[in-house]
Amino acid sequence: MGKRKVDSAQGRFPPGERSGLFYGCVECCAKCLGGIPYASMVATILCFSGVALFCGCGHEALNGTEYLMETHFIRNYQHFQALSNLIDAFQYVIYGMASFFFLYGVLLLAEGFYTSSVIKKVFGENKTTLCGRCISASFIGVTYALVLIWLAIFVFTALPLYIFHNMWSTCKAIELPENSGRIHQLCVDARQYGILPWSATPGEVCGYNLQTVCRTREFGMTYHLFIATFVGAGATAVALLTYMMSTTYNFAIVKILGREDYCTKF
Repeated sequence: MGKRKVDSAQGRFPPGERSGLFYGCVECCAKCLGGIPYASMVATILCFSGVALFCGCGHEALNGTEYLMETHFIRNYQHFQALSNLIDAFQYVIYGMASFFFLYGVLLLAEGFYTSSVIKKVFGENKTTLCGRCISASFIGVTYALVLIWLAIFVFTALPLYIFHNMWSTCKAIELPENSGRIHQLCVDARQYGILPWSATPGEVCGYNLQTVCRTREFGMTYHLFIATFVGAGATAVALLTYMMSTTYNFAIVKILGREDYCTKF
């Protein structure tokens, strides 16, 4: 008594009970899938990818820049010491930045799940508390500040890309047959970009020496790494903007309609 009736021939549940169990599982899966904060999840994936691209490629691009400057543009290391220290400092910042964004992305994704209406329906009717709203508001403020900071970083990554693009354009001009008579007039001066002080010697590379630099593996690799770094910074900026919109939307819905049986799935 108290046990389910089982088909004696097949040892299975009756067809009616089996179909009810099936549709119950489908309904449960649909609720779980509907409760996923897709905007926050896409932003998290984009943020992790962008930060990984920015940090990894940026670190190697700085190493390549240091090698090119030290090998071809200076003879006295004292002229390069300030830039070398600056590159080392940026590389340490990159290490900390990668760790911070990994942790912060996980926290924002968790906050997106927390404010999902379908999760509340699955686990019961839970009303938001004042502490929860304060935490959501804090995420909005921190994310807004990070957006402003990262937009500045995004603009900053365009500067080395601009320098290397100009150098690449000069390298292409050297290869043109019509410029063979004035090849010694085609130069790249690192001092005019503020990379090296004006007292650095030689500070510039011209003619066939520049052509040799352009054909090195380090130059091509560094140029493409800066392109990847710029793309990674742009992807991270888009991810942070998406985070900011989703957290702001979630906070507004939770605050305004938190006392009703309605919330957000954004």
